[in-house]
Amino acid sequence: MLKPFLLFSAVILFLIAPTPAPTLASGRTPQAAAPASTNPVKPTAASQEKAKKLYAMDCAICHGENGNGKTDLAKDMQLTLDDWTDPKSLAAKSDQQLFDAIRKGKDKMPPEDASRAKVDDVWNLIIYLRGMSKGQPAAAPPATAPPAAATKPGN
Repeated sequence: MLKPFLLFSAVILFLIAPTPAPTLASGRTPQAAAPASTNPVKPTAASQEKAKKLYAMDCAICHGENGNGKTDLAKDMQLTLDDWTDPKSLAAKSDQQLFDAIRKGKDKMPPEDASRAKVDDVWNLIIYLRGMSKGQPAAAPPATAPPAAATKPGN
């Protein structure tokens, strides 16, 4: 009785095993379409809420809840992460560079799999990341030496 059941279960699993993704006429899979070089999405309250949840689930453990990159895990892994609360940290990075780093991974950072975050989700995540520095005070200018005290002649 058990052998026919196991055989039947194996056949069913084989039939429903993952099959290759459907391809478009161009031969690419739908998710393989090249992303735009500039952020093509317009943020909405709902899309940014989803980006915030995605960040909390997949990014905050290393990059910190506020994006400052100062977490115990980053320290334990000897990582020096950008402080995204500082407006200068992302200023030199294009949206495309951020997209590629998120989607493909970078150094010890694993890639964000397409099954967890669709293309638009990643673009919205980039908008969310760039918003982490908004409202932050500008960095204080470097301290300068106080002017030398003027001395009066004759003292």
